[in-house]
Amino acid sequence: MSNPNYRRYAAGGVVSNTGTWMQRVAQDWLVLQLAVGSGATALGITTGLQFLPFLLVTPFAGLVADRMPKQRLLQLTNLGMALPAAVLGVLAVTGTAEVWHVYVLALLLGTASAFDAPARQSFVSEIVDPVDLTNAVGLNSASFNAARLVGPGLAGLLIAALGGGAVATGWVILVNAVSYAAPIWSLRHLDASRIDAAAPADRGPGAIREGVAYVRARPDLLLVLSLVFFAGTFGLNFQITSALMATEVFGKGPTEFGLLGSFLAVGSLTGALLAARREHVRHRLVVGSALAFGATVVLAGLMPTYLTFALLTPITGLTALTFITSANTYMQLHTDAGVRGRVMALYLMIFMGGTPVGAPIIGWIGHEYGARWTLLGGGLLTITGVAVSAAVYLRAERVRRDRVAPTGEPGEEAAVAAAPAAF
Repeated sequence: MSNPNYRRYAAGGVVSNTGTWMQRVAQDWLVLQLAVGSGATALGITTGLQFLPFLLVTPFAGLVADRMPKQRLLQLTNLGMALPAAVLGVLAVTGTAEVWHVYVLALLLGTASAFDAPARQSFVSEIVDPVDLTNAVGLNSASFNAARLVGPGLAGLLIAALGGGAVATGWVILVNAVSYAAPIWSLRHLDASRIDAAAPADRGPGAIREGVAYVRARPDLLLVLSLVFFAGTFGLNFQITSALMATEVFGKGPTEFGLLGSFLAVGSLTGALLAARREHVRHRLVVGSALAFGATVVLAGLMPTYLTFALLTPITGLTALTFITSANTYMQLHTDAGVRGRVMALYLMIFMGGTPVGAPIIGWIGHEYGARWTLLGGGLLTITGVAVSAAVYLRAERVRRDRVAPTGEPGEEAAVAAAPAAF
């Protein structure tokens, strides 16, 4: 925080993130109001559409981030996220919103977010010194989850105070649309002389393939991406699981639903602050935190009452953020600056792009088998995927060590080349 550029950047992010979390609660509640009788399926479709662009356009977005000044790109993406939020808010306030409106605008918002995310992730390394990068990534997560601590609860209270219906959600969504002005302002007022911008990537063909080839040659990065896929696809579906548990299992209203997000953020903020204190991130932390997260998700599905479920959510948030932050930090610290935008784009494509696959599946499970199975099934799939990925990586490492001669000379190149293929 001694870096003035980072202070301005973080301040704008806190305001915008608070609005984002307010909209997530409001948008989910709006869907539940509009899709009576099929709320679980509609929530799954909405969440899937919002994250679908991460699967489809993120590699191209990462290339744009490597070729275009990130400071300017981030201003454009924030404006691109504000517009769909404003339109949805107006539709809800005027009482004309329909479920298909939410679907379309969620897709547009997700498209702007897909271009924003790789630029935002890699921009941090341009405004702080390398020695402070781990701390900055942790503080970014702390900022995001401080907003999560305030946003959902505030949204729930506002929705309840304004009548609890679709019109009430519209006013909350409009607050989010206005909140994007904060990061746009902060980005415009950064000191350009203190930004260590990476050289733009070449504009020749094959730039995206170059980023993919870089990752394929790194078994350590492949392991992290595999863990992120399973946790992001099947475990990190709190938008759906919390809504279904609050309404269908415990019979609660918008206030209690919003408070679940705040309780989750207590643990998430704690995990982010602990991550900001770490100087190094190793594979064992990424794997261990992913397994712990999957276990707490399963345990959450077994909670008998709203109170016990709410008391467990901070622990779920702690394990989730420990995993997310350690995975993110590992990817940034172990990637060359010239391809960092494309590598982080692949990371985000797998992390958030798995949601269009997982969210409809989780929503369908909730509809067919009950809300508890959205957590039980998601947690068990996360644990299984993480365990298998770690086992395959360890096997690949043993193959590599066995093929390297004791002198480190004959056979070494072949072994290094064989490890990614084995993985």
